Amino acid sequence: MIKRTLLLSMVLASGAAIAEGDPAKAKQTAETICAGCHMADGNSMLPANPKLAGQVEEYLYKQLVDFKSGDRASPVMGAMVATLSEDDMKDLAAYFAGQSLKPESARNTDSLAAGQKMWRAGDMSKGIPACAGCHGPAGAGLPAQFPALSGQFAEYIETQVKAFRAGDRANDPSRMMRDIAIKMTDPEIAAVSDYAAGLRHQGQ
Repeated sequence: MIKRTLLLSMVLASGAAIAEGDPAKAKQTAETICAGCHMADGNSMLPANPKLAGQVEEYLYKQLVDFKSGDRASPVMGAMVATLSEDDMKDLAAYFAGQSLKPESARNTDSLAAGQKMWRAGDMSKGIPACAGCHGPAGAGLPAQFPALSGQFAEYIETQVKAFRAGDRANDPSRMMRDIAIKMTDPEIAAVSDYAAGLRHQGQ
């Protein structure tokens, strides 16, 4: 499992394509197992559970592999993926990537300017790069390493950035998110998370 995870990380880092999954084969699993938290179409109703619809396929696959290997710690997701094969995970990634996202919106108008600045320019005085550099100007993500963030729950994004900052989540390539998040304050994280929720990219 360790070798497979390392191989996957190398493939993702190189930008090479992962063999495509078959979304039709994942439909039943999505509608019976995944739907309880993420809804059958990947548009979760609760901020604790991320929206999966329209997410980068390679990123979804990597997260499933990481949950299965334990590289991304989650008792709930670890149990959910325990019996999934590699093909099952590829199929699920393809299925949810192919669903249409029902996006969230920015809610805190007072912090939008600060969030926009962090997203577009970062804060060079603190060594924080622009979020857009990896996640795209409109938050569409950049396959295969960086997820789409536009339209995601602001609360979920904020929770994940704080988890990276605390070291509770550690499956980011080359410690990239951990090294960035540790330099960010709570208000900065909240502002840029809310801004990302309100971003829209082509296809939404």
